Amino acid sequence: MLRRKGFEVEIYTGTPQGEIIGFSDLITRDLEGFVTEPDNRNVEYITAPFESYSDLLYALVEPRVRLRNYLQKLGNYTLIPGSTLSLGDSSVFSRSDPLNRYHDFIEQTYGTNVVTASVHINIELVEPQLLMKACRLIRVEAPLYLALSAASPFLDNRITGYHSKRWQMFPKTPKQVPLFADHQHYIDWTKEQIELGTMQNVRHLWSSVRPNGPERPYQLNRLELRICDLVVNPLSLLAITALLEARITQMILDPNLDPLISSKFSAQELLKITDENELSAAQNSLDASLVHWQSGQLISARDWLNELSQQVWPIARQGGFACFLSPLRSILEQGNQAQQWLKLHDCGMNIQQIMIHTIAELAKQDRNLVDLF
Repeated sequence: MLRRKGFEVEIYTGTPQGEIIGFSDLITRDLEGFVTEPDNRNVEYITAPFESYSDLLYALVEPRVRLRNYLQKLGNYTLIPGSTLSLGDSSVFSRSDPLNRYHDFIEQTYGTNVVTASVHINIELVEPQLLMKACRLIRVEAPLYLALSAASPFLDNRITGYHSKRWQMFPKTPKQVPLFADHQHYIDWTKEQIELGTMQNVRHLWSSVRPNGPERPYQLNRLELRICDLVVNPLSLLAITALLEARITQMILDPNLDPLISSKFSAQELLKITDENELSAAQNSLDASLVHWQSGQLISARDWLNELSQQVWPIARQGGFACFLSPLRSILEQGNQAQQWLKLHDCGMNIQQIMIHTIAELAKQDRNLVDLF
């Protein structure tokens, strides 16, 4: 049985030459389905939840085509891929709503470290204890999803040394988030953080994975994977989502697939391992050497993902969505967005040339895909 799933997609706006320019205040005023981020240079759209991957494909692409058409009416503007301010300027915070007090707090506390673009993947899971178990499992495996999606090797027109500079610099908040043992643990912990001031509100939980729902922390209905960089190829994003859905289904079928049950490490040790794995994946993505949460053995992200995809293939096939896993193979063989960009740079293209090329390809891709519907 397929689960309902949807996306929160953040994306930059700017010129076909890669200069990032903010229009989110105008976009959200004039276009339905878009919301502002604290910085005006990126804007977010949220897809409705669907069971069907085909419906999700349209839901991903149609808003981008509509947004790009709107930007063309403002001038020669378009959408810009990447998860960091590739060509700059990270020294300036461009406020979308100067009167918003929560945005005041974000700018003063975090600066432009939060001015990034990403995609959050939401998978429906309404049973609270199963949701907490899924959060535990996906939390310790979140570095793998970062490795697949890394798309931010540049910042301020320079190579950063990271495949995901976004996740390396993003202010994970609070700094220590436990593996929640059960729903009550999550409720008590959230209330305590708000009382302590380490969270400003129930939304101010910025970790790789979190429970989500209409009335947090009490009423929950989905797992939200937040670690992924912006994946502009929708087929690649659907493949990552299919892996996530199949892994959650596998967890439901196998009661022992729980870090608190089948790992040789304590919960605190698992958190330390996971933090280190996230940093390794942020730096080297698919080439990163990670510590497996079950055995403690070192394994490359690429090899671990190959193993996982083989494990969940029968589950995806039975669920009727195995074909959407297929693009994982090309990502693992040809590299993610960051690795492909760095290869182009090694071949002599500068960062602006790479962005100009990718911006044009993204526009062509979206037009071709939306024409299929």
